[in-house]
Amino acid sequence: MSECFSAGPARFRAYVALGANLGATYDNLRLALVELDELPWTSLEGVSSFYVTKPVGTDGPDYLNAVAAVQTAMGPHELLSALLSIELMHGRERPKPLAPRTLDLDLLWMAGAERDTPALSLPHPRMNQRAFVLEPLAELLAQLPPEKTDPVLPDAAYRAKLAVEQGISLE
Repeated sequence: MSECFSAGPARFRAYVALGANLGATYDNLRLALVELDELPWTSLEGVSSFYVTKPVGTDGPDYLNAVAAVQTAMGPHELLSALLSIELMHGRERPKPLAPRTLDLDLLWMAGAERDTPALSLPHPRMNQRAFVLEPLAELLAQLPPEKTDPVLPDAAYRAKLAVEQGISLE
């Protein structure tokens, strides 16, 4: 008797930036990580440390930021839709660009996919300009087994300069 085992749908590594600067920021990020892990065909693969950062391009309270890696069989637009739903469950409002927020989830990178639609740009267009993305992402990349489709980050000197300019520190 032979059995046929299905490996299931192909999964891809995606990187998601998490941030919050309103309400219970730590709790919101922790709960969002659980919710990421509970998405269909998705599992949490790793999470960076939490970083405290100054707002970039706006004012308001400091942010708590991190980056998570997930393995998912969702497509890019499907994953983005799920991220936006999680934000809404946490009371995310969008009164103006760069407004303070209870939760922000940005799809940064998905297995090297490139998209440029009104709803989604991959890789994230400002990923390499934000210390609150680059520092946690660099930390996470150093912890995970490398994949050919992982992002290549700017050099450490550039990242260090951004970190100083933008005011970032470990929680």
